[in-house]
Amino acid sequence: MFYTYIILCNDDSFYTGITYDIRKRLAEHSSGSVPFTKNKAPLKLVFFKELNTREEAARLEKEIKGWRREKKMNLIEKFASNNSLH
Repeated sequence: MFYTYIILCNDDSFYTGITYDIRKRLAEHSSGSVPFTKNKAPLKLVFFKELNTREEAARLEKEIKGWRREKKMNLIEKFASNNSLH
């Protein structure tokens, strides 16, 4: 299984990525080992979707990265209303 995920950074920017181990990847982001999020803590996971293949995850990642902020916010709000991230 693979995941496409979105992290909200402290500067209100989003980081969208893919991984096969979401907990490990979030730990990497939090530790500062991912350049884009290195100085943007605290970080908050605001969306993730489990997919069957790396190709599917990469396709969704690319799609989301092409969206305007408003569309990303709508996705995140819908996700939050269906899942407990607290």
